[in-house]
Amino acid sequence: MRVLGIDPGLRRTGFGVIDVDGPRLLYVASGTIVVPSNISLAARLKTILDHIREVAAETRPDIAAMEKVFLNTNPASTLLLGQARGAALCGLADSGLDVHEYTALQIKKAVVGSGRAAKEQVQHMVQHLLSLSGLPAADSADALACAICHAHMQAVAGALARGSLLLGGAHRLRNGRLIG
Repeated sequence: MRVLGIDPGLRRTGFGVIDVDGPRLLYVASGTIVVPSNISLAARLKTILDHIREVAAETRPDIAAMEKVFLNTNPASTLLLGQARGAALCGLADSGLDVHEYTALQIKKAVVGSGRAAKEQVQHMVQHLLSLSGLPAADSADALACAICHAHMQAVAGALARGSLLLGGAHRLRNGRLIG
């Protein structure tokens, strides 16, 4: 399974692609879509949309994962981030991809083991988990972490579906949490 992870942002949108082969995670590609700030909002959103389509066409993922927007203290910033996220979602949907969404807490917990991990910790764990020779850029690392989170969640969901987790009673996943 090939997973495209997206870390949305109006100025910088990170993307990361991994292949999942059983328990193995293999790095495919990553980068950052840098959007010029001196163009109109509509043009900025179109830049994100077009580049997401391009990344999806070049890397041919099976599925996509995206970080959910958090509430910010500045409502205007939250609205702009939501618009950037919407442009990325449209690019993924237009590419025919199902999109799974995860909170920053879920992503950090899946990759680092702590939902309150610092950006640097996420970068180091992504480097370690994907056997990268160097530290990935922050936006790329966040997108790769999102893809890794999805890979881990799919593994748990698959184990639950097969009944191979040794847990008493009926369990399922809801919003990334195991419930009975």
